[in-house]
Amino acid sequence: MDVVLPCLDEAEALPWVLERIPDGWRAVVVDNGSTDGSAELARSLGATVVREERRGFGAACHAGLTAATADIVCFCDCDASLDPADLVPFVREVDSGTADLVLGRRRPTARGAWPAHARAGNLVLARMLRRRTGFRLHDLGPLRAARREALLALELTDRRSGYPLQMVVRAADAGWRVAEHEVPYLPRAGTSKVTGTWRGTWHAVRDMRRVLAEPPAAAVREGAGQ
Repeated sequence: MDVVLPCLDEAEALPWVLERIPDGWRAVVVDNGSTDGSAELARSLGATVVREERRGFGAACHAGLTAATADIVCFCDCDASLDPADLVPFVREVDSGTADLVLGRRRPTARGAWPAHARAGNLVLARMLRRRTGFRLHDLGPLRAARREALLALELTDRRSGYPLQMVVRAADAGWRVAEHEVPYLPRAGTSKVTGTWRGTWHAVRDMRRVLAEPPAAAVREGAGQ
């Protein structure tokens, strides 16, 4: 299995995260412009390092997806807030064919692990997602697993904060079976680049609202062919 780890100045968290990658799996660290030596550290710890010059969470995730070679690809934040080892049952579910996409529903383990403004934004988006897709999901968290070729076939275009949401929306349009399971959410190392502030959260919500306003992917392809 390949685990895509988007990375921007995560040298503090990298040793713990890479240590928690299951045996036999490959860590694909996508350096998105780090200045703290994250790329060099990740490489020294045995990870495959991919450089993505275009800034953006989605840009880093998609660069990792295209660089991956395993049949099943996982995604996990690189800030030590999520344990890559929790992906093992996710992969088992995808591999067995009982789900096409498995998502982690974050459960905070400590006060402050999930700031109130970030949680509020996530709740609003989850409700909007239910109306758009019918999926009874509670979280848009980054811990997830699916088959690589199927993910590439979704033709994801967002390269900012809307990437995780667009993956779910297009999975719904494609008739995928999506599962959600609780996972521990730990206090992250360092400061969040996205949801650490109200402004960052607002930008993320704005990106995701734009994704929700998109027409179904099938309609887009049909229109392009006319």
